[in-house]
Amino acid sequence: MTRTQDGIGSVTLDEVLAELAERREEFREQRYVSPDFVARLKQLGIYRSATPQRFGGETMPPARFLDLIERISAVDGSTGWVASFGSQLVYLGSLPLEAQAKLYADGPDVVFAGALFPVHHATPTDRGFLVNGRWKFASGCMAADIVCVGIQGDDTTSGKPRGALVPPDRLEIVQDWDVIGMQGTGSFDLVAVDVEVDREWTFIRGGEPVIDEPLYRYPAITYAAQVLSVVSAGVARAALDFAEEVGSGRASITGAPKLADRAYYRAGIAEAEATLRSARAYFYEVTDEAWQALADGGEVSDVQNAHLRLSAAHLARTAAQVVHQVVSLSGTAAIRRDHPLPALLNDALVPQEHAFLGPAIYDAAGAVLMGQAPTVPAFR
Repeated sequence: MTRTQDGIGSVTLDEVLAELAERREEFREQRYVSPDFVARLKQLGIYRSATPQRFGGETMPPARFLDLIERISAVDGSTGWVASFGSQLVYLGSLPLEAQAKLYADGPDVVFAGALFPVHHATPTDRGFLVNGRWKFASGCMAADIVCVGIQGDDTTSGKPRGALVPPDRLEIVQDWDVIGMQGTGSFDLVAVDVEVDREWTFIRGGEPVIDEPLYRYPAITYAAQVLSVVSAGVARAALDFAEEVGSGRASITGAPKLADRAYYRAGIAEAEATLRSARAYFYEVTDEAWQALADGGEVSDVQNAHLRLSAAHLARTAAQVVHQVVSLSGTAAIRRDHPLPALLNDALVPQEHAFLGPAIYDAAGAVLMGQAPTVPAFR
């Protein structure tokens, strides 16, 4: 595998965010984040933040990474969503160590995209598996160095599915992403036709990691839920910033007072501000607690994991409600196609629909908090 490596730290976050503000419409129109901008994200260290330290990674504690994704998402949710997958190299913790050494041989900045579902049957071969099928939602695949597709497990995986790693040029990318929210994520379909994958390039999803580093003991599926949830918080932050700035300076076309002079608007925006900040505080508080447990040489307990999952689902739902409240307070101006709030509302609706963040997570977390088994599979 050959990749172009970019110098880490050669650009600042503010410079990258300024460029993103200029290009976000480009990404929405073409339906994916351009590879040259993903290269800019590499320069921020996003794509080495979860690479094992033994292979040159520079571990970024979860709260720090989540804050970075939130700040990117406040400029463009789609780009935040794509950048969030910089954390997901932890998924590959159970990949054989020899394969990991090859994966990072050209450097630690690896852009990973996954399309695990639907899980397809793969025919065993002498070398590994013959893979055929079509998979959904390969966010960020247009700039990926390596992609993952889901295949069925066997007697050696305890019923868990496998992920098969494939260079993108061995697959067909079907650009069928036609949505109203998160338009620029490039969550296209992947198609494989008789692609043979060596066994060493497969891993058990949720399997025991072969890397003994704190980040690889942080619950991988939980982390995947968190990085998507925090995109919502960034989008909601953008909506509130817009409401507070525009509300103080725009008069009504009917001659009524400007929005900031109306008690209901001031109270409603203040309530939304408090609501979002409260959900964020819970989210980051439990993240710090879980990471501290690992730093102290312990493990993330089932109860701590339940709070991580619950706070992620709650933040995604709360952020969507906050953006909806901002829109409902903003009057007829917000119904225009060229107004920024409808796009933010559509973006905020998407994360809460993800299976990792849906209503079932509340039930599963509640079960764990009451001493029962989680009611959904793959809870950590």
